[in-house]
Amino acid sequence: MIIVLKPNATEEQAKEILSRIETAGLKPLYMPGVERIVLGALGDERVLEKLHLDAYPCVETVKPILTKYKMVSREVQAHDTVVRFGNAAVGGDKFAVIAGPCSVESEEQLLSVAEVVKKHGAVALRGGAYKPRTSPYDFQGMGVEGLKLLQKANQQLGIPTVSEVMEVSQMDAMCEYVDCLQIGARNMQNYALLKAVGESKKPVLLKRGLSATIEELLLAAEYIYDAGNPNIILCERGIRTYETATRNTLDLNAVAYLKQRTHLPVVVDPSHGTGVRELVIPLSRAAAAVGADGIIVESHLNPCEALSDGHQALTGPMFEQLMQELKPFVEAAGRTL
Repeated sequence: MIIVLKPNATEEQAKEILSRIETAGLKPLYMPGVERIVLGALGDERVLEKLHLDAYPCVETVKPILTKYKMVSREVQAHDTVVRFGNAAVGGDKFAVIAGPCSVESEEQLLSVAEVVKKHGAVALRGGAYKPRTSPYDFQGMGVEGLKLLQKANQQLGIPTVSEVMEVSQMDAMCEYVDCLQIGARNMQNYALLKAVGESKKPVLLKRGLSATIEELLLAAEYIYDAGNPNIILCERGIRTYETATRNTLDLNAVAYLKQRTHLPVVVDPSHGTGVRELVIPLSRAAAAVGADGIIVESHLNPCEALSDGHQALTGPMFEQLMQELKPFVEAAGRTL
């Protein structure tokens, strides 16, 4: 339930209600706003109803949260969340571009592409140290050595890093070396991993599953939030359909829908969403136009030699072109790049 207090309600009155909610075995939420205090209570609806919170003189309205996802819903928080890691911010009035190679392959490869994407305006560097590959014979990543190279790129260039965590056992190393944890499409419903990421409090970029519904994505985010981590960025990265012309079908409907349903920032991955290098720029423009808070794209200075997903990675000149072509679309959407 959401409990909206009257404008003249005091903090002491709010604490009294919160104490009663907690005593009943429910989870209390305290959300002070500019004009009034808003409280929340999560738990068994039957217990909530017995509390009769609307009887308090300081309470203006009490309404149930009807969606299955609670904490990530706009019913709980109307204003947009901004997720910060390092000197990067995703959400608000800025359009954030996260870029880098699919896989960390070597120090020279990573630092050279990091220099290029930062020069042209990327706010964070992506790079996979652990790679979930469909075939067991494909390159699986450099592991901890790759994480160390990501940290080195951050230290030398001042650009925060995003990398995918695949297992709970990797959490300690990931938290030590990278700034933002990525949950990949194949792990969106790995609930043990979602809880571990939630307990870490580390900012997380949560990708939509290959065939996941929007509600399933939001409920996965709810797992992370419920475990104590509100620093969640949602990512639309394309879903599997009957269409075979592209690697996936990039669902831009989901972006507009998510922006109405959740206060969490939403970014788009046009690299995985299309799997076609030449489609990344136009779909990035579309993401900005539809209201996304940013994009995450793959970039490699020599895609022909990339150890993974070279066919969808932007070259250096193409990344520069992307940033130039994005600007008018970002500005038309009322944001700055």
